[in-house]
Amino acid sequence: MKEWRRWLALSFAVIWMVGTMPITGWMEAQAYNDWITTTKVPTGKTGKQMTISFRLKNKSGEDGEFAVRFCDDGVDIGDEDEDDLKFGYAFPFEVTDATFDNWKSVGKIRAGDDKSVSLSGRVRRDLQDGYYTVPIEIGIKDDDGQWGRCVYEDIRVWITHSTSTSDDDDDTSKTYDFVLGEGQSTPDGSYPNVMNFAIRMRNNSSATVYRVKASIVPAAETEKFPFEINDVNYDRMFEKIEKDETVDLGYSFAIREDAYSGYYPISMKIYYSDSSNGDALETFETSFYVRIHNKDKEDEYGEFNEHDRTRARIIVDGFTTIPETIIAGDEFELILKIKNASSDIGATNLLFSMESEKVSDSAVFTTESGSSSVALNSLPPGGVTELKYKLLSRPGVDQRSYGLTIKAKYDSPEYKNAEESLVVDIPVKQIARLSTGTFEVMPDSITVGSESNIMFGINNTGKVMLYNVTAAFEADSIQTMDTYVGNIKPGETGNVDCMVTGVAQTEDDGKIKVIISYEDENGTVFTEEKELTLFVTEDMSSMEDIDVGTFDGEEPMEEKSPVAAFLEKHQKKVVPVSLAAAVILAVGFVNVVKRRKAKAALESDEDEEE
Repeated sequence: MKEWRRWLALSFAVIWMVGTMPITGWMEAQAYNDWITTTKVPTGKTGKQMTISFRLKNKSGEDGEFAVRFCDDGVDIGDEDEDDLKFGYAFPFEVTDATFDNWKSVGKIRAGDDKSVSLSGRVRRDLQDGYYTVPIEIGIKDDDGQWGRCVYEDIRVWITHSTSTSDDDDDTSKTYDFVLGEGQSTPDGSYPNVMNFAIRMRNNSSATVYRVKASIVPAAETEKFPFEINDVNYDRMFEKIEKDETVDLGYSFAIREDAYSGYYPISMKIYYSDSSNGDALETFETSFYVRIHNKDKEDEYGEFNEHDRTRARIIVDGFTTIPETIIAGDEFELILKIKNASSDIGATNLLFSMESEKVSDSAVFTTESGSSSVALNSLPPGGVTELKYKLLSRPGVDQRSYGLTIKAKYDSPEYKNAEESLVVDIPVKQIARLSTGTFEVMPDSITVGSESNIMFGINNTGKVMLYNVTAAFEADSIQTMDTYVGNIKPGETGNVDCMVTGVAQTEDDGKIKVIISYEDENGTVFTEEKELTLFVTEDMSSMEDIDVGTFDGEEPMEEKSPVAAFLEKHQKKVVPVSLAAAVILAVGFVNVVKRRKAKAALESDEDEEE
């Protein structure tokens, strides 16, 4: 890859040397991308702070909220050789932990419009003089409020070696930029009311600006400027505006009677000086939008073209799905109610073809079986028919609504091969999923009245946010308690760290219920149950032997043997029992002696007789 880039750079160098294409002109041409444009090549010096200003145009085809940041795709930090530095393939800014992580919000941009944007960084000190490529990543906010990558483009910058050892910015490295309407909704007005509004203007430059004049540029044409031009000028003056300072530009306009409803760009020129000593004013041009409600603009083309006379109007009158809630990856049936909205024009030879919105070049909805096209012979004026599709939703897509386009092609008596695009938005849900890490119970055996520390992680393994996550602990042996974890984003982990108190001796296998609950975006509560092991025992400290020790100089008492301790503890019962046992033994002994004496006398008499 590096060899290819070096060959390409060498080719450009040869072209520059022979004079067939001036290198500066080529670089300026490269500054124009599909989404990003610059009026001149940004310049900077090694070791200095540099701001790259450009215009970001919304080419997505729909309104959206955008952000930008430096992109690390293809950036080999720490793996650059001499040719990388020589031919401009090194990332020109010093890299920190936040260089490629932090999105800079641009705000909302309507489809086809553009906005001024800037990114800043400190130029590396080891660069040689030359052009360098700065990769820019453009993000768009999704339904979950997360920034998703929209497109990637490059900006070429010119870097020169600085002779100064100071880290302070010099004048040649400063780029001046102003941002209008940051965080604001589009000003909205209705005829004949007077329209009062204020536009926020932020100094997005790297330094303070002086003698600032913000001037609206009115146009005489109604289609370009919807307000009555009652004032000689619409200038707003400021002695100075600090770096990142925001000021309000207040206006009061009367809407023109002949202005049509719609959005209008209002052009503005901002004059400023980069010093307070009377230097000449610089100019910065930008614009903002206002919305006017008055009368609808006539269709200049009418309802026909050279092939048209009259035609039926085919619309979607409603739709249902079975089941009502569609889970990503599941099958469902879509029932479309198609209506001919014309009151007197019929439609014949109708053909309906389905096309699904795509994500990463793959359709979100596909037909489970059969064709995606349905044919119908005729649909009379005011007639309604149903189209049924067996569909399969794609697993792994984000939870939001996706467009499904039904393209209708049909004939009317005076209009052949008429076409309509019917679009419905179908919401797709994702199932919330979570898992728990290893339960850490310290200690895993406690006595009544003491506490144990329980720690574990709750992992959001799904694609939707888990809201208001809590963990509750329940068992007969512990005091029931719960702990609040908070919201857990997809792919992230919430940690539980709490203390539980033993209240009764464990009578079972020591299992403690862990009940994890969370809410979805609608506030519906879901629970999952886990188990951990914790034993609670009785407090035996009051039954343990007491170590008397030495008191007032006395010798410590000798430790008693188990027999002595038993006799001392049960002496009231032992004495009577011992006396009774002694009496029984004595009586038994006397009887045995008498028997032996009687036997001996009998044997002696028998011997004498013999």
